[in-house]
Amino acid sequence: MTLVIDASVAIKWVLPEDGADRAASLRDRPDELIAPTLIAAEIGSAMQRRALAKELTPREALNAAEIATGLINRMVPIPELAARALEFAVELRHPVYDCVYLALAERERAPLISADKRLVAVGKRVKGIEVRVL
Repeated sequence: MTLVIDASVAIKWVLPEDGADRAASLRDRPDELIAPTLIAAEIGSAMQRRALAKELTPREALNAAEIATGLINRMVPIPELAARALEFAVELRHPVYDCVYLALAERERAPLISADKRLVAVGKRVKGIEVRVL
């Protein structure tokens, strides 16, 4: 089975956050884990925040970002999803960067797994897309 994962899940693979055990269990399954290429920037941004807060050294932040992105089996280029993501963003009144994940889930007919409760709530309003809370 293919699963779309967002940055809120991938970050939990490398940082000790609530739900890290549930996120790790996704890696132990035979599922293909996919995401839009946007996830690399979102993971990097999260690691930057941790480094600036002195929770991680710059080297630890870089290593964590590399590990998290390396655990994703396939990344889909944003341009392939941009038009549909914008349609969702306008329709749902939700940020386009989150809607890129919804567009990928729709295109691949795959569940979206997220720890972002706001994204999950918005995604549940879209027919034909399965959204699961981590």
